[in-house]
Amino acid sequence: MPFVKVRYMEDEYDKESLTSISQTIMKALIKEFQVPKKDYFQVFSSYKKEEFFYDPHYLVRHERDHRLLYIQITCGSGRTEEQKQSLYKEIADQLYNKLHISKENVFIILIETGLENWSFGEGLAQMIK
Repeated sequence: MPFVKVRYMEDEYDKESLTSISQTIMKALIKEFQVPKKDYFQVFSSYKKEEFFYDPHYLVRHERDHRLLYIQITCGSGRTEEQKQSLYKEIADQLYNKLHISKENVFIILIETGLENWSFGEGLAQMIK
């Protein structure tokens, strides 16, 4: 049940690249978190250069740049630290392999919530019994 938000600087990625980024993130979630294929909810937002801030050096070996992706994944709790680390690595590796996005430009934030905090429509909390 992940909900993914991806933020990037405008004009840095074309439509095909955004589609590939979306699919790459979803495939990693399926592989590492065993997310069902139909559990696919993502939004992408671009920002003007003057609205997009980052430090090029903070906690990375090489400099990040204007192709930085902020990837926020909200999901149910319960994954192990190893699963989370594997997800981060899988996303960064695959974005590099498929789109040549440097790993320094893959900034991932994972937010965990309880199942009672999700409604997929119809005014119901489908994930709780």
